[in-house]
Amino acid sequence: MRLLLAVLMMVVLAPVASAAPATPTARCEFIPTPDNPAARPVQPPKSVVPARGTVKVTIVTNYGVVIANLDRANAPCGVENFAHLARSWFYTMSQCWRLTDTARLGVLQCGDIYRAEEGGPGYRFADEVTGEETYPRGTIAYGNQGPGTNGSEFFIVHSFANIKPLYTVMGHVIYGMDTLDRIVDAGIVPQPDGTLDGLPKKPVRILHVLAH
Repeated sequence: MRLLLAVLMMVVLAPVASAAPATPTARCEFIPTPDNPAARPVQPPKSVVPARGTVKVTIVTNYGVVIANLDRANAPCGVENFAHLARSWFYTMSQCWRLTDTARLGVLQCGDIYRAEEGGPGYRFADEVTGEETYPRGTIAYGNQGPGTNGSEFFIVHSFANIKPLYTVMGHVIYGMDTLDRIVDAGIVPQPDGTLDGLPKKPVRILHVLAH
């Protein structure tokens, strides 16, 4: 009897294990763009997404591999969207249509299926910016055509980008900047005024993107 009472007291008085803290989430709105339907079959991502942690992405190109860490805390909707498009094979066998190497801007722009700024996923979503963004070498961020027009287009800074803080920063390259350097060294088709802002002289192709 005493043993039974002792066991019961141990059960009653035992500390209750605390539940693991819930992962913070963010709510995203992916708005259909019927005037610009999806260039490839893809559904919008889920609307509630993690707002903590990182996603590692491996971008395999015909010039080499680029690996980046994407920060969910900084851009939860943008990071979820990029990972979703990668896992949906949206970026597979696509082309980077714009390369710039000017005194103001040095970026490789990718993510459009048809041509520069044409061929998105059939929806758009809001910017995730604070007004304090900077874009040093290795930054990976969303391109846009105005506020709230994010979709599939993104750019990687190969030198620097002296631009206004209007572009959602997803993360930064951790391996493969030499791949970007090779792309730049291969040259750019200049504009009529000689500005180095246009198609890469040798096509830059994304063979596949892995999100893990």
